[in-house]
Amino acid sequence: MKLSEADARPTVGFDIGGTQCRATVVSAAGEILTTLSVPTPDTEAALEDAVVGLVEKLRAEHDPAAVGLAVAGFLDAERETVRFAPHLPWRDVPVRARLQDRLGLPVVLEHDANSAAWGEYRFGSARGAGTWVFFAVGTGIGAALMIDGQLFRGAYGTAPEFGHLTVVPGGRLCACGRRGCLERYASGTALADTAVEHGLPPGMSGPALMAAARAGDARAEAVIADFAAWLGQGLATVVDVLDPELIVLGGGVAVDADLFLADAQAALAANIVGAGHRPLPVVGTTELGPAAGMIGVADLARTHS
Repeated sequence: MKLSEADARPTVGFDIGGTQCRATVVSAAGEILTTLSVPTPDTEAALEDAVVGLVEKLRAEHDPAAVGLAVAGFLDAERETVRFAPHLPWRDVPVRARLQDRLGLPVVLEHDANSAAWGEYRFGSARGAGTWVFFAVGTGIGAALMIDGQLFRGAYGTAPEFGHLTVVPGGRLCACGRRGCLERYASGTALADTAVEHGLPPGMSGPALMAAARAGDARAEAVIADFAAWLGQGLATVVDVLDPELIVLGGGVAVDADLFLADAQAALAANIVGAGHRPLPVVGTTELGPAAGMIGVADLARTHS
């Protein structure tokens, strides 16, 4: 199914997470019109029923031209199949065709970080950028790379996995099964481990640590400084490989970027090859916030279906 270039109807963008399945109607200008959500079901059939049900409810007030799904997981290169999503029931499932048949609308699948990056490129902080990187820092680290207006997915659709760069050989165990990945030192969940190392109680959440740091707790401030140093080192590796002009930080942790962004930028500048003798990328934060993925995948459904 193809949309007419003149079709100005809104499209629907989904953010399908491990706990909530959110659907947003987005205008051609990237404006959010309506949002609905339901708890994410734990079976294939129930999840697909939930997606169809939300679209049907939205159709009562809107006339969407297409549907896009932002998925936190691995897709095939053609973006037809969800190969694996850690917090969702799909395993090697042809999700796009199934939903398109049921909805009678064009359907697009995209990785959640790519979706957010596209949203920022079209309507947010990356408008006009040539070579740039999106870092979604939340429970883990999601990432996207765009070059001259195109998302870079690699040969098999899984690039880039910057969160799983090894920064500490033999270090903290990662959910991916390896040790020492960047996201085990510079993500929301990593903050809890670092907090324990600094003598804080086990189980402190990222927001609690950020709040403690804002209140002047010296141990929490040390945790945030450690986080910033690791994030900057990881970004320096990415800069050495790609030499981007811009890095945009998104995800839940980016809400508190004022606490760590300057230190992360300093660590980046100190750790790149040729430090002090080459241009540095601009490092900023998302304009669209948590809605970036839904806005982006809704626009991808319009322009790439």
